[in-house]
Order: sequence, then structure tokens, then C-alpha cells
Amino acid sequence: MAALSANLIWDLTKRDFSERFAGSILGAIWAFIWPLVNLFIYIVIFGQFMGGRLPGSSDIYAYSIYLSVGLIPWICFANSISRSSTVFLDKKHIISKIDVSLPSLLIFINLSETITFIITNIFLFAFLLATGYEFSLKLLLFPFIFFLQQILAFGLGLLSATLTVFLRDLKEVVGIILQLWFWFTPIVYVSSILPEFVKGTLVFSPAYIIIESYHRIFVFGDYPDVASLVILTAIAHFILFASYALFRVLEKDVRDFL
Repeated sequence: MAALSANLIWDLTKRDFSERFAGSILGAIWAFIWPLVNLFIYIVIFGQFMGGRLPGSSDIYAYSIYLSVGLIPWICFANSISRSSTVFLDKKHIISKIDVSLPSLLIFINLSETITFIITNIFLFAFLLATGYEFSLKLLLFPFIFFLQQILAFGLGLLSATLTVFLRDLKEVVGIILQLWFWFTPIVYVSSILPEFVKGTLVFSPAYIIIESYHRIFVFGDYPDVASLVILTAIAHFILFASYALFRVLEKDVRDFL
């Protein structure tokens, strides 16, 4: 059963890439072209042509880096949640034929988005090297923060996937929530421009902790706040276990409704 699930997940991950670019001449090469184009937009269009500057920094690339290290993980995070919310409905033809663990179906989405995330970051790191960016040991925390980010995304994705089976409109609600969550998270702007009462609420947002940690490492040359990471770890794992517990309670009904 475990081997079957592992093979199925890997096949679904490969199929996800092949179907995404099915019928195109370049095929999977687009998986490299799109991240490169997006990074070009973040760095050149926003950072250079539109004159984006980071307050308190004279580095002409500071805002470009600030924007990139916030947007790239956010896109991975948001896509992992939004795509997971309908995975049981999208793969019901597989669920009806194969005795597969339903939560494992979310893994291929996380893998697919993680691969895109890695590809995009390869181009970002190449840009940083080309511009003389000074890497430090703080970057060793980068994978750990990403791990917490995707644990949180998996938990929220499992929760929304379970409930969407019964409430089909929930997939639209998830999209709206993610859109609002994006604009309430300092990704394209700095938190210093926000009113004080809004700043006070940001510390309760896991997305803020994630993005702020990336910004501290890459832009401000500082370590993430330890207390915030502890809170993020607790929140991410609580949501994961709570979502799985809810799924186990409703699993029979989920399969029946499909």
C-alpha cells in the first residue's frame, strides 16, 4: 500500500507537469521559462522600471530582492492551498478505482509546487550571485522556514479539501481568503507604512511570520525572530493534526459524497 501510494504520488507529480504544458512544442521547458519570466518581472519591471525602492536602503536591487523573496514563497504557499482544496473532487476517478490514502493526494500538489519553487529560486540565487550579494550562514534557516510553510499549506489544504467535498462553493471562498491574505501581508509593501493597530494584528498571521522571516534573512541580514518561529511551528503542526483529525472523522462521508 505504501509503495503503491509512493508510485502513484510520483506519477501524479510527473503528470501534473506534463499536463500543464501538454500540446506545447517546448513541453516541460516551460517549467523553467515561466519562473524566469516571473523573476524578470519582479526584478526589472517592479524594481527598476517602476522605480521601486526599499526605505532606508540605497541598494538599487534591495526592493527587487524584497519583492522576490516574498512573492516566490507566497505563490508556492497559495497555490498549494488553492489546488489542494479541490484535489478530492479532481481525482475522484482515481479514488473510486484505487484504495489510496486521500491525504496522500495532497502530497503530489506540494511536490509539484515545491519543484517550481526550487526552479525559481535557482534563478533568484543566480541573480544574487551576479549582483555581488553576500550570502551568510543565516541562509541555512531557509529550508526550515520553507518546511514550516508547506506543513501549514498542507494542513490548510487538507482542511479545505475535506470541507469542499460537502460545500462546493468553498473553493471560491478559499480563493477570496488567499487574495485578502496576500494584501494583508507585507509582500509588495513594507510593514512600516501600516497603522500601528494593523501592525499589532500582523503578529497573529502565520503568513506574516513566514514572509518576515524570509525578508530578515535575505534583505536585512538578520536572523528570524526565534519566538515567532516557535509560534509558527506550533500553529503549523496544530493545524495539520487538527485537519487530519477532522478528515478521519469525516473520511467515510467524504468517500460517499464523491
